[in-house]
Amino acid sequence: MRDYNLANTPLAKQLRRTMTPWERKLWHRFLKTHTLRWQRQKPIGERIADFYCTKARLVVELDGGGHYTTEQQAEDLQRTREMEATVPGLLVVRFANNQVDRMFDAVCGEIDRVAMGRVAEG
Repeated sequence: MRDYNLANTPLAKQLRRTMTPWERKLWHRFLKTHTLRWQRQKPIGERIADFYCTKARLVVELDGGGHYTTEQQAEDLQRTREMEATVPGLLVVRFANNQVDRMFDAVCGEIDRVAMGRVAEG
């Protein structure tokens, strides 16, 4: 059974080619060489996650300035709920783009801590 909408595959491929500067930074400077395997722009259910680690059942989402309106926060909550309902045990964590800019090492440390902790839990 497929856990994503096959129609999202072309969009996910396009999004991989046109990553935001913050996604590129996180991917090339951390996730691409992380101990665990990460995927970029991974279709999950009807959504496309920015980054996904199967082994940790962890999604990392990066949010730009547009994510702070009431409407967008409600959409992000719905998006999180849908992805978590699609993959049993999935956890979605979010970071703001400005965190990636200003606190890159702390963001990477938190992603590593959560991911490795989830793997250790089994």
